[in-house]
Amino acid sequence: MFKLLGINTSDKHEFYRELYTYLEGLVSDDPDWLAGLADAASLLYLTLENINWAGFYILKGNDLVLGPFQGKPACVRIPLGKGVCGTAADTRQIQVVKDVHLFPGHIACDEASRSEIVVPIIAGDRLIGVLDIDSPVLNRFDETDAEGLSRFVDILNQYLAWPERFV
Repeated sequence: MFKLLGINTSDKHEFYRELYTYLEGLVSDDPDWLAGLADAASLLYLTLENINWAGFYILKGNDLVLGPFQGKPACVRIPLGKGVCGTAADTRQIQVVKDVHLFPGHIACDEASRSEIVVPIIAGDRLIGVLDIDSPVLNRFDETDAEGLSRFVDILNQYLAWPERFV
């Protein structure tokens, strides 16, 4: 059984180091990608402060399709290049959006969301999908979060076995 002990949130760098330990504990023993993403979404939702949604979108054809997540029901399908998630997937670049209302073409799944971070998941040279996290707080995410969540995705890539259609 998984037991989540308090994680130090006063120092972001220390927070992410502790988060990686929990993530490795969750995904290192079983490479099932779907279960791993479900646990990863839950871990983020339970540990990150000031967020209202954490989850994954998986690339299927030219769309990102909703995967495991925690939070309110979300948009099911996002075309590549559309919104923050589609932009991150299309450019393969992390998107840190301080105010989603200023992002051209933002897709509002939850009107309470004010800021967002999206990290592409790339295995080898193939786009798998994106990690998406929303917050009801303006300017919630910064470069430390971008670096920390990029490493979080690296750990997922290290332990999870993506299906052939993803790689």
